[in-house]
Amino acid sequence: MKSKKIVSLFRKVAFVEGISFLVLLGIAMPLKYFADMPMAVRIVGMAHGILFVAFVVLAWETMNALNKSYGWFGKAFIASIIPFGTFILDRELKKEMQG
Repeated sequence: MKSKKIVSLFRKVAFVEGISFLVLLGIAMPLKYFADMPMAVRIVGMAHGILFVAFVVLAWETMNALNKSYGWFGKAFIASIIPFGTFILDRELKKEMQG
């Protein structure tokens, strides 16, 4: 039961972290460099940083809860630094949890 809660929380944080990364890259960074609005990166960057740390901690907890390998954790980490990576990881995890 505990592992389902951890996985559920991990999937939610992964989704929001993925969205924050896309907002940072697609909206905040262009605003900073093309519209001279560095505050956008400060705000979105801080939120993304907190979500990234939460993602890594929950990936570790998920790895332990599901008896995954360190390779899985590495894959999750790589997914967090590639645009749309967390969404692909979520889809794979969802399939695994259903099957």
